[in-house]
Amino acid sequence: MTNSDYIKDFLKIFVDTKNYLYNENDLYQIQFNDTYCSEQSEEPLSNQKINPFQQLEQEILSCHQCNLSTTRKNVVIGSGNIQSQVLFIGEAPGFDEDMKGFPFVGKAGQLLDKMLQAISIERNFIYICNILKCRPPSNRNPQQEEIDSCTPFLDRQINMINPKIIVTLGNFASKYILRTDTGISKLRGKTYPWKDKIIVPTYHPSALLQNPELKRGSWYDLKLLRSLIDKMGIRLSN
Repeated sequence: MTNSDYIKDFLKIFVDTKNYLYNENDLYQIQFNDTYCSEQSEEPLSNQKINPFQQLEQEILSCHQCNLSTTRKNVVIGSGNIQSQVLFIGEAPGFDEDMKGFPFVGKAGQLLDKMLQAISIERNFIYICNILKCRPPSNRNPQQEEIDSCTPFLDRQINMINPKIIVTLGNFASKYILRTDTGISKLRGKTYPWKDKIIVPTYHPSALLQNPELKRGSWYDLKLLRSLIDKMGIRLSN
C-alpha cells in the first residue's frame, strides 16, 4: 500500500468518525429536548409556579359573581407594566375592549394614547385597568352590585402594583377611589393624598369625545400629572 493510500484511508476514517460523533450529538439533543418537553407538558398546571399577579388574573378570568359574566365576550383585566409607578383606572370595558380583551382599544383608547403622547408618556410604561372587568350591556353605567363584586379585584391590583400615582378617569373611578359622591367636574383640577399615593382625577376620554369643550380642563389635568411625575422623578418613556 502506498503512502497515498494510507492518507486516503486515514482521511476516510477521520470523516466517518466526525460524522458519527455529530449524529450522536444530534440524537442526544433531540432525545433530551423531547424528554424535557414531555415532562413539562405532563406537569399539571396546578403544580406549576405562578406569581401572585398571575393568580389574581386567573381568579378574575373565572369570575361569575355578577350577571355581567353571562353577557361578556372577554374579561378585560388590564394591560401594561405591573411594576409601573403610575396607574390609570377607567370605568368599564366597551364594545371593542369586550371583543379584544384589552382596555382602552376603541375610540376612547385612541384618544387616551394621544393624551399620553402629548405629555411624553409611553403607554407600555404605565398600567391601565377599569373599575369593572366585564362590559355592561349597551355600555350602560355600572350598577352598584357590579361595582361591589368587581372592586375587590381592583383593590388587589392596586396593592400588587403599588403605584405612586393613580389617575382616575371619570366619575366612577374617581368616586370609588376617593370614597366620595362628588362628581368629576368638581374633583378634577387638583390632586388628593390617598394612603401613600397621590390621586389625579380627570375626565374619561369618552366624555371628551362626547363633549370636546371638556378638553381644556383635561389638558390642564394632564399638565398637572406631568409636573407631578417630573417632581417625583418617575420615568415613563425611553
